[in-house]
Order: sequence, then structure tokens, then C-alpha cells
Amino acid sequence: MLIIGIAGGTGSGKTTVVRKIMERLPQGEVGIISQDSYYKDSSHVPVEQRQNINFDEPEAFDWDLLLEHLKMLKKGQPIEMPTYSYLTCSRLPETVHMDPHDVVVIEGILVLSDPRLRKMMDIKVFVDADADDRLIRVIARDVVERGRTAEEVIERYQRVLKPMHMLHIEPAKRHANIIVPEGGHNEVAINLITDYIKGKLNISM
Repeated sequence: MLIIGIAGGTGSGKTTVVRKIMERLPQGEVGIISQDSYYKDSSHVPVEQRQNINFDEPEAFDWDLLLEHLKMLKKGQPIEMPTYSYLTCSRLPETVHMDPHDVVVIEGILVLSDPRLRKMMDIKVFVDADADDRLIRVIARDVVERGRTAEEVIERYQRVLKPMHMLHIEPAKRHANIIVPEGGHNEVAINLITDYIKGKLNISM
């Protein structure tokens, strides 16, 4: 099983890069794991306090569960991925069934921050983007998908996202094998990654 880690700041274009890679590969060959699904459960925290949780630091994630699921997939065992609600900031009771695949892509802001996870990766990718572009995308996404006002998003960006990006996300860039500037617009980088995956798939077949 080929494991690919794709990291980058919030709004950098990681999801677009993943989507374009999948569009270039045979259907059903690739399994996607979103790191966001592995946020620690915050249902025990009072609702009014959940918005104050720092979701942009390593401690916010259930690394042990993510690692356990990856090891299960490598052994050929299916997993039940957790699901997470951005609206309630808590883990949902529903899970998503995932069977083993020849290629598994792990996507998230901090997937390159844990050394145990990095050791399991065959390719480590960092999607880079200008801070202003990332902020614009975050505002557009959070207003529509997460029910926040533009003012709330900007306040959170200044208070949490920007300092956490500089402290935890940006330093992880040094662990990347491939850095993708301009996110999903970088067709050359996306094609290089896809060609590498295709080569590995052919070798394993």
C-alpha cells in the first residue's frame, strides 16, 4: 500500500490537489483519509466553550486512532473512520467504512507534524499558498459551510490560525518531499505526483 501525506495551511488548496490527483487515477484505486475526521471528541466540553478550542495544534488530534487505522489498512483490514461536525465541534456517532486500497492519501493541516505518521508515508507533500489567498478561501468556506460570519472568521484567523500556522504548520514544510506552490493551480506538480503514483501502481500489479 502506498501512503501519501498531503499537508498545508488552512485554505491552501489541499482538497483541490487531492481531487485533481484522484481524477487522474483509476476509479477505486485511491482511498482518502481526512485528518479533520480525527479531531478529538469535544462533546464533553460545554457548547459555549467549544468555539474556543484550538483546532490548529497537534494536541487537537487523536493521533493514536489515526495511526491504528493506517496500520490496519496496511494489514489488509477495513476501518471505520470517525466523522466530525464543524457546526457542533464534536465527533458524530456515525462512521465511514473504508476498505484497504493500493493508494491511501492522508490530507490535513498537520499530517506532516507527527514523526510516527511521517515514517509510514511513501510521499510527503506540502501545499503552499499566499497567506492572503488562504484567508480569502477560509472566509468563503467558513461562512457558507460552518455558519460563521466574516468578522468571526477574521478574528479567529488573527487569534488562532495565523500564529498556529507559523508555529506548527509552516515548520512541517521541511519534512516534505514535494512542495506545491499555488495549490490546485499547479498542474505540473500535480502531474508529477500522479505519474509517481501510477508508476508505483504498475510495479505492484
